[in-house]
Amino acid sequence: MTHVVTEQCVHCKFAECITYCPVACFREAGTFLVIDPEECIDCGNCVEACPADAIYPEDELPPELAPALEWNARLSTELPLATTRVEPLPDGEQWQGRPGKWDTLPVEQAPRVSCP
Repeated sequence: MTHVVTEQCVHCKFAECITYCPVACFREAGTFLVIDPEECIDCGNCVEACPADAIYPEDELPPELAPALEWNARLSTELPLATTRVEPLPDGEQWQGRPGKWDTLPVEQAPRVSCP
């Protein structure tokens, strides 16, 4: 099993989770992070560290966030490894909790499965 970053990370990217990950499984895009499911050891440290509540264990992923599983798996093969904490986005707090953030991504970075 893996942990999954959801759309609540988009435009927030507080990135505190990176420092709590013992196996460096995070990948970084400009406005969000994803978890490489092949590297995640399911420790759960990232869940507690995320102030945006954007990370879930795969088996607790709400149905409306199911596209995040494909999104993390695909983008983790395309994005660079994130091994050190980066500065949060300057307007991250303004984006926190907003719905529909996947719709703001370029098509190549958006989930490729339909949202319920």
